[in-house]
Amino acid sequence: MLKPNIRYSQLKDSYLFNTIYRKTNEYLAANPDKKVLRMGVGDVSLPLCDAVIQALHNAVDDQAHPASFHGYMPEAGAPFLRAAIAGYYRSMGAKVSENEIFVSSGACDDLGDILELFDQDNTVMVIEPAYPEYVDTNILAGRNIVHLNANEENGFLPMPDNNTAADIIYICSPNNPTGAAYNKHQLQEWIDFANEIGAVILFDAAYEIFIEDASLPHSIFELDGANRCAIEICSLSKTAGFTGTRLGYTVVPHDLVRGGMNLNEMWSRNRETRTNGISYILQKGAAAVFTAEGQNQIRKNIRVYKENAAAFTKALDKVGVWYCGGTNSPYIWMKCPDGMSGWEFFDYLINEIQVVGIPGDGFGECGKGYFRFSAFGSPEDTKEAADRLCKLLEKE
Repeated sequence: MLKPNIRYSQLKDSYLFNTIYRKTNEYLAANPDKKVLRMGVGDVSLPLCDAVIQALHNAVDDQAHPASFHGYMPEAGAPFLRAAIAGYYRSMGAKVSENEIFVSSGACDDLGDILELFDQDNTVMVIEPAYPEYVDTNILAGRNIVHLNANEENGFLPMPDNNTAADIIYICSPNNPTGAAYNKHQLQEWIDFANEIGAVILFDAAYEIFIEDASLPHSIFELDGANRCAIEICSLSKTAGFTGTRLGYTVVPHDLVRGGMNLNEMWSRNRETRTNGISYILQKGAAAVFTAEGQNQIRKNIRVYKENAAAFTKALDKVGVWYCGGTNSPYIWMKCPDGMSGWEFFDYLINEIQVVGIPGDGFGECGKGYFRFSAFGSPEDTKEAADRLCKLLEKE
């Protein structure tokens, strides 16, 4: 008799963001006259930039002619895109070669697939609060998970010590959901620690483009020794608005070896098995992101989102509520007022001012009592949501 994967029964009943959608839609159904401002799920609101749109159109035209038509693409990514991404890393001062870069359909997919490089018996460390996929994918794989507590006292940036040993270590910086970001000295400590104990860091760099503080690394590969212990997973979703277009990339260094096995070679073999490559059209659009024109255009969009974040931080500063993030990150992580739980605050906001955010509870036990806002909405909606929030909290 077939045996299903019983670990699905260990997951929460519903994925966090699906619960948010459901509760919001239930409110709208009961209150169709209300204008709800969605500042929760981190989907972008600005369209793809002109350079990307033109590249996509040109690529579609290529597919109409035998001489320029492309069928299956290389599993690891087209040479033109891998070269463009490698150039972007060089601009950050990170030494990454083209054949260490693997193009994917997005960071979310790779965060799950990359675990196939590691045995089930490995212990995983998740710095909590955390993006839910880190935990869920490892529950499904049957791995032991240890949770490292991030909190106000450590600035939501805990450091390694003798009690934090694990085989696989997730680090997201700038962090989702807290917006906190490790500086170069702090991240170097994690690299040295991982190399000392033989662990591998899975470094989620999905939000690196929001960094403006020179003390913060954009890539873990800017730092010494990262090539011997780290895998970096990146995405164009927030960088260039590819949430609906889907493209990301993962960097697996040649020097990353564990148990006598080379993880770059393993991942290359995994890609040969798992994928027939990302479409030519999407890869041409992605390559446009890394042109001078593309970079100029996407950074104008990033500035809009950063101004959105500033609208929230100014509101919270005015009412004296503790928060972190919002400067080098599109997320604002605030402490719920009056000892409310995250879900209590969610209900309070949607009922009182029709603003939707994300309860910190959904990001793990360490998120209880906190709340996340996203800066990816339209400037008009974001300003209105921040104004509503400020007026509500001024009454407290």
